[in-house]
Amino acid sequence: MGLVAGLLALPGVAVAQQSGATQLGAADIALLNGVRLAGLWEIPAGQLAAEKGSTQRVREVGAEIAQQHIELDLLVVEAANQLGVELPTDPTPTQQGWVDEMKTSTGARFDRIFVDRLRAAHGNIFPVIGAVRASTRNDVVRQLAQDANGFVMTHMTLLESTGLVRYGELPPVAMPAPPDDSLFAAVAANAELGTGINSTAVWVILGAALVLGTGATWAVFRRRY
Repeated sequence: MGLVAGLLALPGVAVAQQSGATQLGAADIALLNGVRLAGLWEIPAGQLAAEKGSTQRVREVGAEIAQQHIELDLLVVEAANQLGVELPTDPTPTQQGWVDEMKTSTGARFDRIFVDRLRAAHGNIFPVIGAVRASTRNDVVRQLAQDANGFVMTHMTLLESTGLVRYGELPPVAMPAPPDDSLFAAVAANAELGTGINSTAVWVILGAALVLGTGATWAVFRRRY
């Protein structure tokens, strides 16, 4: 869960803020941010693929992913409105960089970049959504996680149907930690529920998990391109 939760510490990210009295955990808010951010860059990426893909299948997959992300974006906005949460309005600089990279690419190179970027992103978020779905205490977030899980699985399958996914080169995924009955786990749970316990140590560890996952992803992409 550290990968998505780490979004809260990223510079340049418009972090969701609770404007009402709804009690949400840090992971809940981070999931809302993550789903919104995904749509902000994958909708234009899919639209580019629908226009620039060098094969009919890539164009079809791009159009379908863009349309489905529009539907998912409506769901996350509706959830945020119910919870009194403010969502990001722009993708992160890294995500915008991926879209810009696609804008300047053509032919088979464009196809590879489109599939690589989206497949890696979906692979990273997939286990995190499942972890939030299993652990959230909020009914609205639980439903959003369940809906998002279906979209992400569909998108991975669509991307794989292009035949361009290089599984051996996919970046490693930061898996959520297994259940922990230690004192640290109790402190983290209490902090998330707003009991007043200082959560600085929790955020340091979550931020470290994000840095490791992001660093591994960029290392793979830098070697490849």
